[in-house]
Amino acid sequence: MKRWLLAFSLFASAAAWAAQPAPGRVVSLGGSVTEIVYALGQGALLVADDASSLYPEAATQLPRVGYYRAVPVEGVVAQAPDLVLASENAGPPKALESLKGLGVTVKTVTDRPSLDSLYQRIEQVALELRVPAAGEQLASQVRSEVAAAQSVPSAPLRALVLVNRSGPLMGAGHDTTADAMLELAGLVNALSAQKGYKPISPEGLAMLAPELIIITEVSLQASGGMDKLRSSAGIASTPAARNNRIIAMDDLLIQGMGPRVGQAIRQLKEAAR
Repeated sequence: MKRWLLAFSLFASAAAWAAQPAPGRVVSLGGSVTEIVYALGQGALLVADDASSLYPEAATQLPRVGYYRAVPVEGVVAQAPDLVLASENAGPPKALESLKGLGVTVKTVTDRPSLDSLYQRIEQVALELRVPAAGEQLASQVRSEVAAAQSVPSAPLRALVLVNRSGPLMGAGHDTTADAMLELAGLVNALSAQKGYKPISPEGLAMLAPELIIITEVSLQASGGMDKLRSSAGIASTPAARNNRIIAMDDLLIQGMGPRVGQAIRQLKEAAR
């Protein structure tokens, strides 16, 4: 009897899902979420995204509804979406609850810094957009690309990921996507003892002595360009600067854990050679 009830419940859930109309106007909250929508070939459904949606280029041309960690209710509602796809890190929670209270369908997808979370996120987004087969195909493709990238030999250098958010440079510690990316590429995070992102002084940079420095492209622009960064206090004396191992990476490649994760791993490994 229990098995019959479980089978009936699963059948009823599947039937209810199939009966729901496919979304026609989608707002995405989170750069990785947006990138997955495009990778699934469903970018035409997007009517707006958030400020972290930096890839592909088409995503940057859509109306913006603020930043996914500080969602403006009015800005989202103004887009008249029939579906909001939100990273689990989107918020504040009160804003998402307000959207639901106004009748907006909000679906939250996993967004942890791990490959398992990425594959699950692809599946979740594909299901919500009614393209499960495309989701399976994309997840399989990403798995193959990751395996190929990780097979490339490289040195386990001490690496440091830096960001500049209109102030002092900040370094990425553990419990960040940047830290997870370094691990996937076989690198050692010079700030592994630190949790999250924290400001780092020139003295701190010099003491860490990283052999490889990665800075996001947006942060490099905010820092005045590569020449200025390489010669700045703290960085100029590092092994990374002396050996010309300072690279700029696409912000979502190093901080997003999205469909291009294989490309990110390969780029990090090449920089460590």
